[in-house]
Amino acid sequence: MTDTIKNIAILGSTGSIGTQTLEVIGNNPGLFRPWLLTANSNADLLIAQAMQFNPAHVIVCDESKYQYVKDALANTTVQVSAGIEAIIEAVTHPDINIVLTAMVGFAGLQPTIASIKAGKDIALANKETLVVAGELITSLAKKHNVNILPVDSEHSAIFQCLTGEADNKIEKIILTASGGPFRNRSLAYLEGVTREDALKHPNWVMGAKITIDSASLMNKGLEVIEAKWLFDLDAGQIDVIVHPQSIIHSMVQFQDGSIKAQMGLPDMKLPIQYALSYPARIKNDFKRFDFVNYPNLTFEKPDTVTFRNLALAFEALKQGGNMPCIINAANEIAVAGFLSKSIGFLAMSTVIEQCMQHIVFKASPDLDDYLNTDKETRIFAQNLIHQMPLKALQL
Repeated sequence: MTDTIKNIAILGSTGSIGTQTLEVIGNNPGLFRPWLLTANSNADLLIAQAMQFNPAHVIVCDESKYQYVKDALANTTVQVSAGIEAIIEAVTHPDINIVLTAMVGFAGLQPTIASIKAGKDIALANKETLVVAGELITSLAKKHNVNILPVDSEHSAIFQCLTGEADNKIEKIILTASGGPFRNRSLAYLEGVTREDALKHPNWVMGAKITIDSASLMNKGLEVIEAKWLFDLDAGQIDVIVHPQSIIHSMVQFQDGSIKAQMGLPDMKLPIQYALSYPARIKNDFKRFDFVNYPNLTFEKPDTVTFRNLALAFEALKQGGNMPCIINAANEIAVAGFLSKSIGFLAMSTVIEQCMQHIVFKASPDLDDYLNTDKETRIFAQNLIHQMPLKALQL
């Protein structure tokens, strides 16, 4: 191993982003090494990854799986730990160069804060971190001179379009959305969609939670809030447009009216690779885009009446404070409810809106406020789901 190899901590290595990150690393063994791998509860895959890549350290959040993982790796040099506190401590290790945060939801917040305070660059796939505490995270990153390198395809696209444009004023950014599997469907149709219907994304292969968010357009709403913090924008500078082909990943319009777009086939390994290799671009054998195969690239306005989550996210961004934290927590509970078939598809928006109306608003929250808001919102949302009949939640 040479000094040019970057040691990568992958938080959430068994999820969709984590497994694709390991593919990128496996294709570039002279450039990257997975130093730390973490999983929530998928112990078997975590063990398999550790056996293949021989990281210095693995951590399983589910402490009941600790002994199982430790026994499986007993004949290796891999250190095994368990629990969220172990992750928060491990990310500060001096050998780690980049922390790729791909943990699902709010759970990624505190490990990200610890990483930034330790001076680690962040490859950010956990959009909820900036949604929940964007002001806190961006100010910490500035204080500790840390790069936040977006892994989401849309934010990576904006980031790439802004390279070399530091002195040029952004007029607005345009985030593209595929529209998900229910584009142009009516409210009546959405009342009856199933978990299985919603998990069939037309263009991207992703984890269950983000796939449901994409189907409801909440994923785009969370990306709008994330973009505000990543690129220091006002809500009025962020547009969303539905682009079903998912070839243009997002665009930047400058003050002279010029628009730059980043394009390519939908493949998350490209933004992952760019975040790990930044500022360099490294050669790969990913499938190339051919204009001949896509003679028509189309665009349409998102339907925020049918898909209320996008409108709710814009409203949360405008209100600021802890409101984005509220919608994030409410959405996580609502999605879990839908995936467990406790509520219908349209009920998710109702749960989120009810939480926005009932949880105490704080205009200038600190970390404790975010933690308390998250906890209170989850309890309220769970009670709402349990107490109200399914049909009432769908209205």
